[in-house]
Amino acid sequence: MLDHLTVAWDPLIPWSALLALAVLSAVICGVTLWQRARGGLLRALFAATLLLALANPSAVSEEREPLRDVALVVLDESPSSEIPPRPDQQEAALASLTEALETLPDTEIRVVRVESGGLTGGAAAVGTGNRGGTHLFAAIDEALSEVAQSRVGAVFLISDGQVHDVPEDLAQFTVDAPVHLLRSGLDGERDRRLTLTNVPGYGIVGREVSLTLRVDDLPEAGAGGSPSNAQAVLRIARDGGEPEVLRVPLGQDVDYSFEVERRGATVVEIEAEAGPDELTLRNNSAAVVVNGVRDRLRVLLVSGEPHAGERAWRNILKSDPSVDLVHFTILRPPEKQDGTPIHELSLIAFPTRELFEVKLDEFDLVIFDRYRRRGVLPNLYLENIARYVEEGGALFEAVGPAFATPLSLYRTPLGRVLPATPTGEVVEHPFHAAVTDLGQRHPVTAALPGAAPLGADANGRQTLPAWGRWFRQIDTEARDGEILMTGADERPLLVLDRIGEGRVAQLTSDHIWLWSRGFEGGGPQAELTRRVAHWLMKEPDLEEEDLRAAVHGSRLEVEQRSLEQEWSPVEVTLPNGETVTLELQRSGPGRASASLPIDQPGVYRVSDGERIALAAAGPVNPIEMADLRATDERLAPVIDATGGRTQTLVDETDVAVRKVRPDRDRAGNDWFGVVGQNEFVVTGVETRPLLPELAALALALAALLFAWRREGR
Repeated sequence: MLDHLTVAWDPLIPWSALLALAVLSAVICGVTLWQRARGGLLRALFAATLLLALANPSAVSEEREPLRDVALVVLDESPSSEIPPRPDQQEAALASLTEALETLPDTEIRVVRVESGGLTGGAAAVGTGNRGGTHLFAAIDEALSEVAQSRVGAVFLISDGQVHDVPEDLAQFTVDAPVHLLRSGLDGERDRRLTLTNVPGYGIVGREVSLTLRVDDLPEAGAGGSPSNAQAVLRIARDGGEPEVLRVPLGQDVDYSFEVERRGATVVEIEAEAGPDELTLRNNSAAVVVNGVRDRLRVLLVSGEPHAGERAWRNILKSDPSVDLVHFTILRPPEKQDGTPIHELSLIAFPTRELFEVKLDEFDLVIFDRYRRRGVLPNLYLENIARYVEEGGALFEAVGPAFATPLSLYRTPLGRVLPATPTGEVVEHPFHAAVTDLGQRHPVTAALPGAAPLGADANGRQTLPAWGRWFRQIDTEARDGEILMTGADERPLLVLDRIGEGRVAQLTSDHIWLWSRGFEGGGPQAELTRRVAHWLMKEPDLEEEDLRAAVHGSRLEVEQRSLEQEWSPVEVTLPNGETVTLELQRSGPGRASASLPIDQPGVYRVSDGERIALAAAGPVNPIEMADLRATDERLAPVIDATGGRTQTLVDETDVAVRKVRPDRDRAGNDWFGVVGQNEFVVTGVETRPLLPELAALALALAALLFAWRREGR
């Protein structure tokens, strides 16, 4: 505790009046003294006593508690500082610096550990969050938010020097204290870097996309790096497949093109081989996600005969702007002869050869709506459609009553790819379409609006979906495929099947159009039709057996879809090669999920033993990985401006510190300075008047009396 004495003035009259009175008194007393009048000095004493009493001086005594100077130590734990031998150098330097600072009097040590992913333990901890790069000065501001900056005696940075938020304007750095750098890393480091300069966010399925990449050896050619004509070997893999090996020149932009094969995310992994005297492989690889989208879905709809549901099919398909629809309705079979002139029957001829032989493979989906054999499509063309399905095409048949007759498509070459066999019976009585237990887990029919599973409620009554009734169904036996919906007397209503590389769906009723008309409340015709069509075209969102992984924020979300009831653990391979086992929890019908916090950029590989899913985390070109070589250059302007010092930790980590005055040098050739700021806090104040009222009055009267007596002689 220290005492500090000062004089305070609290005049009884305004300062202007007191000043005027002082001037007037000085003039009168000056004239009196100049004329050598008797009592002049006593008159001056009287005036001075009166003016001093009016100024009301007081002695102020302050009790002050000195505050300790703050030495802030910022330890860089970003990814670049994890490269050996930097962690060992920095921890040894921290221990030596802390020990040296503890010997200084009246000094408080604050240690801040900064990492790129979040908080760490210790006396204080801050993170750079998602800002990218190493942000030590943001950490300094945060750490000193509760400390008066006038108390800061020094800031010590233990880092490799790769700091990405150095103030461009040094006036922004308001701490009046030296900034010192204890730089880890080795001298003359070399490193190879992979950079993606142009990355497409999406690509059209079936078309090529191009990304631009660049491989650099640091330092560059002519500065101790690789020769200007040197090359690097790249390995590029898509969705975990066999990598493609390329040789590319160093220091030049190179375009790499590939075809987007499917809709959804395509993960492209790129890795450059290690360079000479490679510092680290962390910036030799990158992963990008290209989302595949379809340009236009080409759909061929063939209606066998006009009926009430034909327009419903057309309206659904035409309402989707991404669908390019080709629709033909067979109004008049070749065998019909009624004398009607040909030019009055149709505007164009049915281009059977062009559609079913020349351009069949260009369609993404073929739909037969109540079609029956009428001689329009010969067996050769139907054989082409069967081949089209087996080689990866999609077929959707909505059957009509003719399916139960000898005119059925089942009795053509197309029958070998149809999963349901007609029994020859047509059921015509009201019924509700219902989702089967399997359909409750299948993405095509799971969670359909208004759906209810087959069964009974607590009172034993049959549960029915909130859908309108249908009135006709063609009885079939499902020899293959999956029955997702049933109709009258639980007969198969919607059957899906995989045939070779393609897919087939059958709807065994032609009354789905009643839903679009709103009969008895209608039903989800558009949603069901959209899901079936997208499943047929192999949309990833509707795969029933699937494994997915995606990065959301700071977590890896894993979802597995399966028609099975049991879930097995999945194995996650982290970017650094470590593996983690995740237990999946049921999250819905046919779905299970789990999540994992992520703290490192790169590719996360998830496997359930049969399937592999990839997810890329972090930016494409992280600032932190742009240059991993230790450097003094980034922090040099701040260190020079604040009078700090840089010490490399290559050979030694011993640190010497001194307490210095604000007007002295803040660092020397072999020592770091901590400025003694001499800050304090006032804990008490006592005020005493220097001239009490009675004493002032007695003194003034005595001076006046002696002056009167002197002048009266």
